[in-house]
Amino acid sequence: MNTSIHPDERAARVQLAACYRIFAMLGWTEMIYNHITVRLPEGVTGGAANDGGDGGNGGNSAAQFLINPFGLHYSEVTASNLVKIDAQGRVLDGSAHPVNPAGFTVHAAIHNGLAGAHCVMHTHTTAGVAVACLEGGLQQTNFYTAQLHGMVAYHDFEGITIHADEGPRLLQSIGSRNAVILRNHGLLAWGHTLPQTFAILWTLQRACEIQMATFSMGRAIPVSEEIAARCTRDALQFSPAHGAGQDVFNALVRQVDRLDASYKN
Repeated sequence: MNTSIHPDERAARVQLAACYRIFAMLGWTEMIYNHITVRLPEGVTGGAANDGGDGGNGGNSAAQFLINPFGLHYSEVTASNLVKIDAQGRVLDGSAHPVNPAGFTVHAAIHNGLAGAHCVMHTHTTAGVAVACLEGGLQQTNFYTAQLHGMVAYHDFEGITIHADEGPRLLQSIGSRNAVILRNHGLLAWGHTLPQTFAILWTLQRACEIQMATFSMGRAIPVSEEIAARCTRDALQFSPAHGAGQDVFNALVRQVDRLDASYKN
């Protein structure tokens, strides 16, 4: 990797590349499609990034992001081939790799509209899309749904997400909820850090997997709102005070390192 890159950008690149490899290892891939994006920190952008707060308008035309090169499988992403772009998806670092500006439309809306959205992840897993297509969506019936009480937002399907005018409606649908089900489409999560975002998405994904398996066998036993609210309070896995997913993310990075550490290049 270019040694002239700011240390904070280098660290963000290595962490994001590791995350792409984790998704590949878990099977959360959709050929060359979908994205995980991070907003570069203030130390890199000279104050362009706005990483405060749980919501509100975080828009900044000078903000910078890292995204995967379009055309590469997640298993091919490395720290050096990640592409630095602006809020419009324009390449900033002279990368020879193409990007998919249309694929960044949803991510840009969230990064720019929610000040706390340092990281945004989007998947088209079978379980996630299945629940997104289900009338009633995610239902309060299992251990993982019970850890997402009051955290899940829904956004109605408007077609392929390439039109910027959908952004304000998406933000209105999300509010301040970090786990998002894009109806008829897939799953999305955003958070203050990449590990926190991963923990949210992993929990949402597991909730969908268990629901799909349960519903295939028959009727599910409902979990009461009272119990679900208590479970979400007790879980703590998304809280910065309790690591916000860092431990589980580190464990998965170690697995990736044993398989193939080339993402660091």
